[in-house]
Amino acid sequence: MDGLVPTKVFLTKGVGRHRYQLKSFEEALRQAGVAQQNLVQVSSILPPKCKIIALENGLKLLVPGQISYCVMARSDTNEHGRLIASSIGIAVPKNRNNWGYISEVHSHGMNLQEAADMSEDLAADMLGTTLGLEVDTNKAWSEKEQVYKASGLIIRTSNITQTARGQKGLWTTTVAIAMLLFK
Repeated sequence: MDGLVPTKVFLTKGVGRHRYQLKSFEEALRQAGVAQQNLVQVSSILPPKCKIIALENGLKLLVPGQISYCVMARSDTNEHGRLIASSIGIAVPKNRNNWGYISEVHSHGMNLQEAADMSEDLAADMLGTTLGLEVDTNKAWSEKEQVYKASGLIIRTSNITQTARGQKGLWTTTVAIAMLLFK
């Protein structure tokens, strides 16, 4: 029996605030455009030949109530002023017959750029090791990115990142999501 293999993916993000944590999460999903889905979280493989599509096009393919697979990063806080971040990174191999990687960062205390860099770094590193690339893990992402791309094995990395600060008396939730589609 063949398993389900997504053919498309799109990225989305959102932030929610409410006095209840669950409602804060719901508001973040609503802002991301996927609150009407039954989300099933999966791990980090970008299938071979999976096409990255625009958010608007991906949202049009969703049907309310459908079971939808995703890779999700989520951070929550009820601490006033606490910085939270959720980021999804994607690394796409040059050879589209190979799989790529999707990474998640769930962070407290990272700003947008730090979380974005970390998610791309993680995805590229996971893909790089499967392709036999060895890069000094102590280097900054900007330095490693050049090595990965110069190798000719990784064609592109990207991310979607959402940050927010906690507000007094409210839960704050951030989400970053890679929605996997079969259409």
